[in-house]
Amino acid sequence: MGDHARRAVFLDRDGTIVDDPPPGFLHEPDKVRLLPRAGEAIRRLNDAGWSVVVVSNQGGIARGLFDTSAYAAVQRRLAELLAAHGARLDGEYFCPHHPDFTGPCQCRKPGVKLFRDAEAALGLNLRRSYWVGDRVSDVSPANTLGGRGLLVETGRGAMQVGKARALGFTVVPDLAAAAAAILRASPPPPPPPPTSSP
Repeated sequence: MGDHARRAVFLDRDGTIVDDPPPGFLHEPDKVRLLPRAGEAIRRLNDAGWSVVVVSNQGGIARGLFDTSAYAAVQRRLAELLAAHGARLDGEYFCPHHPDFTGPCQCRKPGVKLFRDAEAALGLNLRRSYWVGDRVSDVSPANTLGGRGLLVETGRGAMQVGKARALGFTVVPDLAAAAAAILRASPPPPPPPPTSSP
């Protein structure tokens, strides 16, 4: 994709946008809780013209803890919570596999298949995009695909700060700080050229 393609912010879900209480494997819609300022952060990215795409590993499906319909119910609840903040997601992708249960795959992060799928489906420029998550595996696709990664300290992030910094990733407190950093570093896209009237 050329420079005219859309820029994206790829977000992990659990521990980045929503709370991820132990033992993890969020699959009940009534337990979905936005992390503080997450809705506002996504709205700011929406308003600035970024495509906001969630990509998550959902190994609980491979483990038999829940199914794809439970995943979809959580996503619907997430959309409702974000809408209350004037925010939206432009795309949602998930890997239902786990190497210990279903064998290797190309879509489980840090694999890049889902990001390539989003690039093709949404017309994205991955080199102008950002990856945000609470695990190094969430942000390391940025290095493979030419973008930039930001580790948040929410969720499991506080335990991954040293590793993330050693790999050259920026560490920020939360999604709101990540959005602010992205918006500071990236001027808004130019407006479309005016159309001439006949």
